[in-house]
Amino acid sequence: MHKMEVSASYTPDGEIVSKINAGEKDLFEILIRRHNGALYKVGRSFGLVHDDVQDLMQEAHIAAYLNLGRFESRSTYKTWLIRIMLNKCYHWNMEKVHKLRSAFSEASHTGKVDFIETSPSSDGNKEVLNRELGQVLEKCIEKLAPEYRTVFVLRELEGLNVHETAEVMSLTEANVKVRLNRAKNMLRKQLESWYPKAAVYDFNLIYCDQVVANVFQRI
Repeated sequence: MHKMEVSASYTPDGEIVSKINAGEKDLFEILIRRHNGALYKVGRSFGLVHDDVQDLMQEAHIAAYLNLGRFESRSTYKTWLIRIMLNKCYHWNMEKVHKLRSAFSEASHTGKVDFIETSPSSDGNKEVLNRELGQVLEKCIEKLAPEYRTVFVLRELEGLNVHETAEVMSLTEANVKVRLNRAKNMLRKQLESWYPKAAVYDFNLIYCDQVVANVFQRI
């Protein structure tokens, strides 16, 4: 599949959705590429490693494509898509917890524990960030509790406003503000005004191409 160039005029998501629903399926590639970075940050904010995040990104895009007819412009496509990704991450974590519980339940009868291996927190397939500050920030962010980490990522790294963040996380705007403030207070004070947004949880173009290709094979 060739790489589709996103229009310099930045055609609004809603207009692209309408054209896709009218039969221009290939335009879905624009939406995939446009929002891959946001979905990647969301997945990493759940503490998931690269391979798992990429799989869930593809599932989120596919779910969005299959339900484009239900998309309503009362919210932006981006917030709608992020909510789908959040649900995918939540259910993935719940399945993992269920598997762990099943393993220990079996162990209580057999006396043998087969530990489920988890991938290391570092991403071996991702290009090593050459900016040390970005690496330190990722580690600091990962130490936050999930409810604070996700709000911080959506607001400060992805740029969603308070209303959008509240919408995708099913919170009040007041709760979003409280969680963001607590997240900032938990991070090193000297880093609050230094984190480079582009360096944290960056989604490399090569992975973007893979997601586009895999999604189009399944829709």
